Amino acid sequence: MSRLLLNCDIGESFGNWTMGLDVEVMTFIDCANIACGFHAGDPSIMRKTVSLALSHGVQIGAHPAYQDLVGFGRRSMAYTAQELQDILHYQIGALDGICRAQGGKVSYVKPHGAMYNDMMANPAQLRAVIQAVAAYDRTLPLMLMATRDNSAAQQLGDEYGVTLWFEAFADRAYDSAGMLVSRQQPGAVHHDPEKIIEQALIIAHGDYLTANDGSALHLQADTLCVHGDNASSVAAVRRIREALNQQSAS
Repeated sequence: MSRLLLNCDIGESFGNWTMGLDVEVMTFIDCANIACGFHAGDPSIMRKTVSLALSHGVQIGAHPAYQDLVGFGRRSMAYTAQELQDILHYQIGALDGICRAQGGKVSYVKPHGAMYNDMMANPAQLRAVIQAVAAYDRTLPLMLMATRDNSAAQQLGDEYGVTLWFEAFADRAYDSAGMLVSRQQPGAVHHDPEKIIEQALIIAHGDYLTANDGSALHLQADTLCVHGDNASSVAAVRRIREALNQQSAS
């Protein structure tokens, strides 16, 4: 990919419960990570979100998770490798069917929450996720976390012929290994829009971040995760989009 793509977790409402400003943020992003019903979303929400993404020309990604609506998919759960592949195929297939009914398709996969974090910490789990994507459709890229050293993950992707899109975060603090600081720790999530925009541009320019121990950290990223949870976050995404557009034009 020649430029840094903006991706956003989206379609995370459920029934009468609404989360996120999906309509407002969709205008500014390249990739929509659409919840597949296990941590958030339901068939109607998925249909509406797919329609919204298609109307804006935004790539649609499956955003599968552990089966954990109560915990919003943020709690680690024990699955065998086969069970993990089963729930991935179930969710990707569900979203893919809804996309096909509207003339679209799933274009990539980005695991959510605890599944995402666990696969980055456990090479056997990352292998199971990559195997699941390869078995479903080897042409689908897998989005996963950019760290200080992407080589081990890249080697697994190459082994199964799966393209990897490495992702960085504009609103999260990093440790010295390039892993996200736990949400349980103070300062793990940036709330100041100015700091979020600054970090986004540092990553886009290929410059060094400052890890939580003060060390310099370089992340080689293909895509940047942004959020549309509230009006201030959407405003930050708009400013990031404008800055990236200016960068591309210069």
